[in-house]
Amino acid sequence: MADQRPPVASRTIRVLFVCMGNICRSPTAEGVFRSLVESQELSEHFDIDSAGTHAYHVGNPPDVRAQELALQRGVDLSQQRARQICEDDFEAFDHILAMDQSNLENLYLWCSPEYRYKLSLFLDYAPNCGLKEVPDPYYGGVEGFHKVFDLIQDASSGLLKKLRLDYSLD
Repeated sequence: MADQRPPVASRTIRVLFVCMGNICRSPTAEGVFRSLVESQELSEHFDIDSAGTHAYHVGNPPDVRAQELALQRGVDLSQQRARQICEDDFEAFDHILAMDQSNLENLYLWCSPEYRYKLSLFLDYAPNCGLKEVPDPYYGGVEGFHKVFDLIQDASSGLLKKLRLDYSLD
């Protein structure tokens, strides 16, 4: 379903990234997207956050491997803390981006039908990557975090390009 509200450039664009535990993929996406927005001097137009569909890690910082890799690539995740998505998020955020199909399905189940148009897969914004889902690197090695970071960078660039057009931010 298409967005029911016309984009307004003067309004803050609220973006929420969602994975399962909010310690690997979604905090990395939050950090990478925020860094990209800042580098293009668009911070005043955005409110960026992340959450998990499960409460496994609420209050914890991102996975150490995610933090270390992000820092090596110029993105600081150290101030983030995991939280679980809540009912208010569906109304408050304009774009709610799931890292994989399973989390997207959970979001659809919990989300009121009037807000489902806000939900999508994050990799929809990286159509040339050859994947539909950001794989969960939690149980793997460091190489999985590198792959995830690369996918997130691609999708973040595509997302910001789309939002710049949709909200006339050029």
